[in-house]
Amino acid sequence: MPDELAALIVEYHEWLAVERGLAPNSRAAYRRDLTRYERWLRELGISRVRDISDDLVHRYVEFLRDLRDDDGRAVLASSSIARAVVAVRSFHRFCVDEGGATHDPSVRVGAPRVPQGIPKALTESEVIGMLESAEGPEPLGERDRAILELLYASGLRISELVGLDLGAVDIDDGLVRVLGKGSKERVVPVGRTACAALRAYLGAGRLELRTRGGPGRGGAADAVFLNARGARISRQGCWKIVRDAARRAGLDEPASPHVLRHSCATHMLDHGADIRVVQELLGHASVSTTQVYTKVSTERLRAVYESAHPRALGSR
Repeated sequence: MPDELAALIVEYHEWLAVERGLAPNSRAAYRRDLTRYERWLRELGISRVRDISDDLVHRYVEFLRDLRDDDGRAVLASSSIARAVVAVRSFHRFCVDEGGATHDPSVRVGAPRVPQGIPKALTESEVIGMLESAEGPEPLGERDRAILELLYASGLRISELVGLDLGAVDIDDGLVRVLGKGSKERVVPVGRTACAALRAYLGAGRLELRTRGGPGRGGAADAVFLNARGARISRQGCWKIVRDAARRAGLDEPASPHVLRHSCATHMLDHGADIRVVQELLGHASVSTTQVYTKVSTERLRAVYESAHPRALGSR
C-alpha cells in the first residue's frame, strides 16, 4: 500500500484534474515538479507530510538552486525554480485544506524573482519570408503553408493548433473555435489569406494524407492537420515545420510556433489594435499578460525614432 506521502500526491493530482480542471500540459508540469520534490524527500527518509518542516522546504529550494551540470552550469533557470516552488506550495495548501496536514511548511518560502522578458517577435518582412518559404511535395507543402498562415493570422498556441478538429473550422465565415488553457473555449477570427491556405489544404491535400493512415489512426478522423503517415500532427512536427520555414527564410535565429503568436500580437498592436481585443484573440485570462506586448512596440518605436530623428542620438 502507498504510504501517506504517496497517497496525498495521488489525491492532489486527481484534484488538479477534477476540481481545478487544469489542462493536461499544466498537470504534466506539476507532476514533474512534485516527482522531483518527492524523490528528494524520500532520500531524506521522509514519507509523511506532517514531518516536512519550514526549514526543510527552504533547503529544497536551495537544493534546486545548487543543481549543476557537468560543466558547472545551473541546471534550472530562475523561472523553472519559481514554477517548482508554486507546485510545492500548491501541494502543501491542498494537504492542509483536505486535512492531510495541520501546518503549511511552504507558506514563508520565497520563489526567486523572474525578470519579465520582452517576447521575441519577428518583423513583418521576416514573417512574410517564412510564410512564402513553405515548400515540399504536395500535399505536405499545402499543409505547411496552412499551419504557418494560421499560427500568424490567429495567434494560436501550438497545443490549440494541433488539437483542431474539422468541426471547429468555419472557413466561409473565417472563424476557428479553439480550446485554450483551462479548457476555456473561444472563437478566433481567421484572415482571408489564412482561409485561402486552409481551403487549399482541406481539399484534396488533407484527403490524400488521410488515406495514408488506418481507421482512427492517431485520432486523425476529425483532425485538421495530419502528418505524412495520416495521423494527427504532433507538437514536435509542428515545431519542425516552423523551424524549417525560418531556416529557408534566412532568419538568424530559430523560430518557434510561439514566436509567430508573439508576432501576431505585436503587429496588431503596432497597427493600432485595442489591447483588449488582442487579449481576447490570444485567450489571456488577464490583460496584464497581454500588456507585455506593448513593451515590444515601445522598443520598436524607440528604434525607429533613434534611426530617423536627426538629433535623437546627439551629433553624428
